[in-house]
Amino acid sequence: MTHVLRFVFSNYVYVAFASAIFIILLFGLLVLSEYVFLEPYLIGYIAPGMELGFALIVILTALSALVIPMNIYRINVLKKSKRKVTGSVFGSFVGSIAGACSCGPIGFAVFSTFGSVGATGLAFLTNYELPMRIGAIILLSIAYYTTIKSLKIECKIV
Repeated sequence: MTHVLRFVFSNYVYVAFASAIFIILLFGLLVLSEYVFLEPYLIGYIAPGMELGFALIVILTALSALVIPMNIYRINVLKKSKRKVTGSVFGSFVGSIAGACSCGPIGFAVFSTFGSVGATGLAFLTNYELPMRIGAIILLSIAYYTTIKSLKIECKIV
């Protein structure tokens, strides 16, 4: 597995892309999950008992930053076989989006416009936020495994 990672990330473009994904996704999720506050000044705070949620966000962003550039590399190498590419790319994007479903102040504003259906949706997302992030991490882990496997086979990386 480390040979594939070294091969893909030997190109500095993919390292820069992975770093940008990690920083942007981490900052966005931390702001939405209310671990980082922007007003009155920039401050970060992890409330007692919220360490697991913070750790899941960091793991989720790290996996996203690892899987997405690998899939882009795979797409660039295997442009002719579009049918083989779509599965793990879809999994990585779904996993990234599923982990971003936090119920910060944006969730209250969006769901309040939908009345009782919005309240039900907000309650669901609030109660099952951690299991949904764990599911997204599992989905990204599967996408990572399948991407590594396909790069070994299709690109003949030993």
